Amino acid sequence: MIDKDDLLNNKEFYKSFKTGEDLTSFFKLMHKRAVEHMLEAELDAHLDNEKHQKTSNGNYRNGHGTKKIKTSFGEDQIQVPRDREGSFEPALVPKRHNIIDGLENIIISFYAKGMSVSDIEEQIKEMYDFDISTSTISRITSAVANEVVTWQNRPLDDIYLIVWMDGIIFKVRENSKVINKTIYLAVGLNREGRKEVLGMWLGKNESSSFWMSVLTDLKARGVEDILITATDNLNGFTQTIRSVFPESQTQICVVHQIRNACKYVVWKDKKQFTADMKLVYTAPTKQAAVLALEDFAAKWESKYGYAIKSWRENWDELTVFFDFPLEIRKIIYTTNLIENLNGKIRKYTKNKMSFPTDDAVLKSVYLALKEATKKWSMPIQNWGIVLNQFNLIFDKRLRL
Repeated sequence: MIDKDDLLNNKEFYKSFKTGEDLTSFFKLMHKRAVEHMLEAELDAHLDNEKHQKTSNGNYRNGHGTKKIKTSFGEDQIQVPRDREGSFEPALVPKRHNIIDGLENIIISFYAKGMSVSDIEEQIKEMYDFDISTSTISRITSAVANEVVTWQNRPLDDIYLIVWMDGIIFKVRENSKVINKTIYLAVGLNREGRKEVLGMWLGKNESSSFWMSVLTDLKARGVEDILITATDNLNGFTQTIRSVFPESQTQICVVHQIRNACKYVVWKDKKQFTADMKLVYTAPTKQAAVLALEDFAAKWESKYGYAIKSWRENWDELTVFFDFPLEIRKIIYTTNLIENLNGKIRKYTKNKMSFPTDDAVLKSVYLALKEATKKWSMPIQNWGIVLNQFNLIFDKRLRL
């Protein structure tokens, strides 16, 4: 057997290539031969014998057919082994298919990055010098729809320490009009300290009935308890979650509150206004925060009464984080984690001015999520300390 390391380190072997084109041609030929040998091995397994040996069931090899395939190395013609009964179904290059999986993955990756079907067609032609029809590209990307359904209905853990929820708006065509629709995302922190996208839901507007359907979906998929929820004060969410997960504590995102409070503050006041407001949410304790809010109100309520009113009306949900140690406060303080995820989704879907259907936006967001969460394999920072604190506070509910 040829030692791969010996070949890779063989200087004389590399000297046989004079140009980059020579090297590319060699890889293309090697890929073709590898595919043909792998198909021969598949037939061996199917017949349960090797070449020139008799089979136990009377079926045997019956020569070869030719087939054109399209791969990331370009277009090529290969020899496909056949059996007498015609029962051999190759897995590597299935019957009536001429595209190797690697190329399908490239097409799906392009689609995930927001490229249109016609853009992908041009890109494949430019990169690999062969044509691939828009109908073939559509078939490959349409297969993602089944993957989305499976993913959206997969079982979940029985408990999540934190669930962040937020929405991102897209333009979608409906009844010959382009309207705004929102994809709502839920991201959970599981017992291992890893972040996990629990699901996505498409809706025209927020309402308590909409959130009831989302939370009921989570419960139906196995979630029994959520210790803390972090939201951007989504309409109707706080009340609804208590009816589904009555023990969960809801923290409204402080950053969203700051933005909303500053929305109508005139430019000359903004620097001092935000500095005074910062004393409220950076106070060391809840009691100190109450005093800071009173000072803030005394100074600004006459001019920006709506901002003070918003703080007071949402006070209980805005100050939940004061009940926790500093390390947990930092995690639930804002919905920055999910906003960063939204930003990456925007990056991948920015080429789409609008989507033709609900399914199209769901497919694109799902593929963007796959790209954006590839590195979510490690626990969050200081997980050991955070877990210990959660265990002390939620001992009976956490069930480690």
